[in-house]
Amino acid sequence: MSANLFGTLFRYITWGESHGPAIGCVIDGAPPLVALCEADIQFHLDRRKPGKSRFTTQRKEADEVRILSGVFDGVTTGTPISLYIENTDARSKDYENIRHKYRPGHADFTYDQKYGIRDYCGGGRSSARETASRVAAGAVARKVLENALGEDIEIRAAVIEIGGIAINRKNWDWAQVDENPFFSPDAAVVPKWEAALDAARKELSSLGAVVEVVASGFPAGLGAPLIDKLDADLAKAMMSINAVKGVEIGAGFDAARLRGEENADQIRMKDGVPHFLSNHAGGILGGISTGQEIVVRLAFKPTSSLPQPLKTIDDEGNETEIATKGRHDPCVGIRGVPVAEAMMALTLCDHWLRHKAQCVPVVLAD
Repeated sequence: MSANLFGTLFRYITWGESHGPAIGCVIDGAPPLVALCEADIQFHLDRRKPGKSRFTTQRKEADEVRILSGVFDGVTTGTPISLYIENTDARSKDYENIRHKYRPGHADFTYDQKYGIRDYCGGGRSSARETASRVAAGAVARKVLENALGEDIEIRAAVIEIGGIAINRKNWDWAQVDENPFFSPDAAVVPKWEAALDAARKELSSLGAVVEVVASGFPAGLGAPLIDKLDADLAKAMMSINAVKGVEIGAGFDAARLRGEENADQIRMKDGVPHFLSNHAGGILGGISTGQEIVVRLAFKPTSSLPQPLKTIDDEGNETEIATKGRHDPCVGIRGVPVAEAMMALTLCDHWLRHKAQCVPVVLAD
């Protein structure tokens, strides 16, 4: 499998399978002399790890990260950073009944068609377990960005919809996101989501979700026109996350419902600097950041690893049914919050380094 490398100057590659001995990543291109320790990474992994509530998979993984290379005396050396996370609670026997059957909605069939072999234990590389490595890499990207741009930059995400039940944006409070098991910025919607997910579990089903990720404090000028647009790279980064089936930048599909004068982010001067009167573009124009908040939304499909029988075929083409055992997220989008933040950080870090490499004399506006 050859397509595991992400990034141009700040690059990472993940390795490992859901039920293998360990997973991890190697980061290439991190600048030297950036303060980094395992605690900087562990904080973000703890937000993603499973088993934190009844609304996520009950697989119990400590997700303790070890830095194997690229750090000396507490700072990065400029050489590849290797990160290691041990798998401690895999139960491969739960997947024995699907050894020869394809789970609908999963990559079982497509992996077999492409490679002629598949790891049926938890899905192998196609498992969302792989995203722990991305979160670890994203934590390193955050440290690089904070070192370059200051600690005032922020990359935050929240769940804004589950099972068709959306938050009330008037209640948005970032402080609430880590105070409930749904990463919701609206405390009032939490009981509704609890009831909806409990009902779905009783019906042996699952629900989808929408996650919004926002990057603030970043300068104008990041990105490039045409092929390597910042929004194009963000869309690719977010679409590469397991179970994501749709990505919106800024107003997204709603932009098609606006008139031109409504959608245009008009500009005035305020305190001597350009000031946009709206942000329908999501902080990106012509593939280049405007200095406004960069806003991306991701649609996560409901998991189809369900204990109820679903129609499928086996690897010999026989029609059959399958009911998936094991421990699965009733709403996989919940734990997508720290993953979306990581992919935002990785993309912005890469574009920051690319800008510095190409436009050394250019001073970015605050």
